[in-house]
Amino acid sequence: MTAVFFVTGTDTEVGKTTVAAGLLHAARLAGLSTAAAKPVASGCEMSVDGLRNSDALALLGECTLPLRYEEVNPFAFEPAIAPHLAAREAAVELSVAALAKPVRQILALQAQFSLVEGAGGWRVPLAGRESLSDLAVQLGLPVILVVGVRLGCINHALLTAEAIERDGLRLAGWVANIVDPATSRLEENLATLTERLPAPCLGRVPHLSEACPAEVARYLDIGPLIPAC
Repeated sequence: MTAVFFVTGTDTEVGKTTVAAGLLHAARLAGLSTAAAKPVASGCEMSVDGLRNSDALALLGECTLPLRYEEVNPFAFEPAIAPHLAAREAAVELSVAALAKPVRQILALQAQFSLVEGAGGWRVPLAGRESLSDLAVQLGLPVILVVGVRLGCINHALLTAEAIERDGLRLAGWVANIVDPATSRLEENLATLTERLPAPCLGRVPHLSEACPAEVARYLDIGPLIPAC
């Protein structure tokens, strides 16, 4: 009984990790074993243990399986720039094949609920003509879309959903993350997203001063995802 999903966003800085960690916490509360992968991350900080990414650490903190940091985040880069540019500066070949291998190793552990978090939006470039979306395609994972609710989010969300479908993957659900609480016509925007996105809404996360996984989980419903287990 396993459920695995790829988490993407409508853009960068829309709260993918906030939501992913909340989903993992909700799964833990439901009694499920959890695992996660953040295969590539830029904007890492040097520590005594090497480069560490705050997003990957947040995911690791919600994993019930005994995973090492390097398993969760095998490709870590210090500059806070697009991953393919950071990899190029570090002379690292950032290919789908290179990312897929460590992710498959985590998925092989067969946690009951696993998430693979992307970086930025759906079409983040990798090496050559490859994109991070190609990783989700190669792994054949259904997708959870985090919509950063602010001006312009409807267009970004619908285009991302269309791209996911065109790539042959299923949109399993979406989460409204209110990144701008002053968004004009907020309720109308959310109603439009609910009407037009071809998947259930898994929750509406308000703008939180302390967006810890336990608090975020209160606003999420993993019920629509559990039948996939």
